[in-house]
Amino acid sequence: MMPQEQYTHHRSSMPSSEGPQVYKVGIYGWRKRCLYFFVLLLMILILVNLAMTIWILKVMNFTIDGMGNLRITDKGLKLEGDSEFLQPLYAKEIQSRPGNALYFKSARNVTVNILNDQTKVLTQLITGPKAVEAYGKKFEVKTVSGKLLFSADNDEVVVGAERLRVLGAEGTVFPKSIETPNVRADPFKELRLESPTRSLVMEAPKGVEINAEAGNMEATCRTELRLESKDGEIKLDAAKIKLPRLPHGSYTPTGTRQKVFEICVCANGRLFLSQAGTGSTCQINTSVCL
Repeated sequence: MMPQEQYTHHRSSMPSSEGPQVYKVGIYGWRKRCLYFFVLLLMILILVNLAMTIWILKVMNFTIDGMGNLRITDKGLKLEGDSEFLQPLYAKEIQSRPGNALYFKSARNVTVNILNDQTKVLTQLITGPKAVEAYGKKFEVKTVSGKLLFSADNDEVVVGAERLRVLGAEGTVFPKSIETPNVRADPFKELRLESPTRSLVMEAPKGVEINAEAGNMEATCRTELRLESKDGEIKLDAAKIKLPRLPHGSYTPTGTRQKVFEICVCANGRLFLSQAGTGSTCQINTSVCL
């Protein structure tokens, strides 16, 4: 056994005449084909993604200044055309382009809220399909120059215009009192103060003046018309003063029926006419005062 083992070892240690063996390193066969397929698929996906990105940029109109109708300027964001916001919009100022109007469109209503630091609503404006509602402590309408035209709060309503015109056919209804320094109608129009079911009272601490410069003045009532002056006098200043419906006192048959009368006053303030005579005939016709 020993000689045979030595021979085998000796044979294996001898250099081979065929040369050194070469081992190939790499991927061959189906593995190589799968690798090329995945690389080709990845290139196709990259090209498709690049094409889609370019198409989106083209459709959305992406530029250096902005996207689509949205432009980024030095003063802020600029929107061109119609814009729709599905979520709340927070901005310091919203204004239209110079010379163009600013429109707010909604299918139901448009609500504008003014909040404080605690997000509590201080002022609210709601424009709906049926009404326009405003909630706040005070409501004011002013001219461009700042003059007050209309103001309303819990205490009073102020009309600051030089003229208040009511165009309704039924006029203006005041359930309670009204305070004004002057009430007048338009030129060539009549002014009517009327209370169909109640009394009409006009009071002033320094007097009430009723003046009709180019027409007639008429005061009618159903029961009683009263002119009262507590500290002064009642003055009727006109070229002619007529009392056509005063009652006539009785006249004596022996006297002549003449058309000259005197005005008599009863103790209760009632006026009546009595035929004039050489002396006063008011004492004869006292039956009218009953």
